Amino acid sequence: MKGPLAGIRIVDLSTVFSGPIATALMSDQGAEVIKVEPPEGDTARMIGPAKGDLSATYVAANRGKRSLALDLKAPAARQVLLDLIARADVLVDNFRPGVMERLGLDAATLAAVHPTLIRLSITGFGPDGPRAGDKAYDAVIQAIGGVAASQRDPHNGDPVILASTVCDKLTSLTAAQAVTAALFARSRDGLGRHVEVAMLDATLYFQWPDSMYNHVFLDDVPAPFPEFGASQRPWRTADGFVATMAPQQAEFKAMCTALGHPEIMQDARFATLPARSRHATALRAVLEPLMAGIETRTLEASFREGGAPLGVINEKAAVLDDPQVRHNAALVTVDNGDIGSVRVARSAARFDGRRQLPTSGAAHLGEHGREVLRELGYAEDRIAALVDAGVLKVPAA
Repeated sequence: MKGPLAGIRIVDLSTVFSGPIATALMSDQGAEVIKVEPPEGDTARMIGPAKGDLSATYVAANRGKRSLALDLKAPAARQVLLDLIARADVLVDNFRPGVMERLGLDAATLAAVHPTLIRLSITGFGPDGPRAGDKAYDAVIQAIGGVAASQRDPHNGDPVILASTVCDKLTSLTAAQAVTAALFARSRDGLGRHVEVAMLDATLYFQWPDSMYNHVFLDDVPAPFPEFGASQRPWRTADGFVATMAPQQAEFKAMCTALGHPEIMQDARFATLPARSRHATALRAVLEPLMAGIETRTLEASFREGGAPLGVINEKAAVLDDPQVRHNAALVTVDNGDIGSVRVARSAARFDGRRQLPTSGAAHLGEHGREVLRELGYAEDRIAALVDAGVLKVPAA
């Protein structure tokens, strides 16, 4: 069975995470993705352990794509790109505002080439405004979007930047959903669309239900609620760490029972969810020594038996062997040609019970340049001339 996006062609001009992860997801779902990189390659090729020009980061974010390396500053390269776009359904970029126009790829030009094209533009802050021209990386968006302020160092209360490009990745998921919505709309009306996703906007949407709930009401504002998850830190056990949440009364009762102290629930400070939130520090002081006196696996078994949520904190290597991760086949092995096999996380959605798997590993820089241009109808002498001029970069023979 073909993937749900089979037959969709995507030209991906994006780099690092916010665009590439979106197009990797769509590739897993059957789309054909051609990644167009500058001659020096995507910065992601230099992040993480690497084999030649294929880093672990690049492989994870760009599996299943073909690579075309073009110097878009050259007019001849822009013509190649226009020829490529003419047969595409989707064009993706994550440049700052104005870059596409400087490349000669303004909205009018693109509409003339392909009026049914879905164009996705990912920016840090949006197409205009006081920060529109600023460079934006994940940590910058975490800072401005309130993510850093939502995580606090338990010792000194300082804001914390998460050690994960969470804003990039949530933007990529938002972008992939928006593109599929635009493709669905096009199937009904035949019209192309320009989809714009700002990392800041995606992050605020992500933040609002919990981290920003004290900023929802505007009229007759209720009393502020304690910050969500303010005491939500790992619990030390006798031999490791666990994490738990028990928002429902039955879950909190089960947790107290599993710890051997059901009477905790009778304390007025802990009798309801709002009360527990307001007395989170006191509750933690009560529970910490109880957690610390029980071995992790014993705690896990007793919580499970009583119906209380708990997760053993896996060190990164242990994630690979977690029984549920293995059961879900969430991590898959892909043949990546001359660098051997690689392990990546598959896209999460299943369609009619079928997992959507990467079609291939990641490509070396410019690996498919000649192949793609031949498909566009370029003669061999024309391709050779582009290579000789440095417009098209291909791997050394």
